[in-house]
Amino acid sequence: MKNVIFDLGAVLIEWDAPLAFADAFTTREAAEDWMARIDFHAWNRLQDGGRSFQDGLTAAREQHGDAARHLAGYLAAFALTIDRPVPGTWEIAEALLARGVPMYAITNWSADTWPHALELYPRLTALFGDIVVSGQVRQLKPEPAIYRLLMDRNGLSPQDCIFIDDSLANVEGARALGMDGIHFTGAGALARELTLRGLF
Repeated sequence: MKNVIFDLGAVLIEWDAPLAFADAFTTREAAEDWMARIDFHAWNRLQDGGRSFQDGLTAAREQHGDAARHLAGYLAAFALTIDRPVPGTWEIAEALLARGVPMYAITNWSADTWPHALELYPRLTALFGDIVVSGQVRQLKPEPAIYRLLMDRNGLSPQDCIFIDDSLANVEGARALGMDGIHFTGAGALARELTLRGLF
């Protein structure tokens, strides 16, 4: 039987980063403009790669000065950004679990914010035999090492795995190692792809 490997953000869990800064700005547009000015997503990728929150704050202040001050509240407000599940995907995962399909996860996620995910979604640890969190292992998708780490930790072979991610680059990274890949665009399309593979 094939092993199914899920991404988490935007596949099982919505991530709406501007919500973390709602108290600092009067409109969503203002928050998004500020995030663009400080290149929030580049900053956050380094957090996902293993940089600590305090080191991230220091780097942002050095680069952007007082404009970075709103980042100080990000960790405390992070839970607000992930309080919505992606419609339909949890039901698919539960159905796969009921069928005895082995499931794993690889996520680009900060080690500092990961506890919020486990608190809000404790079911994650029951669904997945192993979850590789980039911030904990200091490796990021789509680099080959993070996929290989999951394989090695669980005795898996790439040809026996199906990888699901909303990022096409991450899917291509998995395919380059020999995995089957599904680019996630919604639960309905995912169900169809898994059905074609005889899993759903």
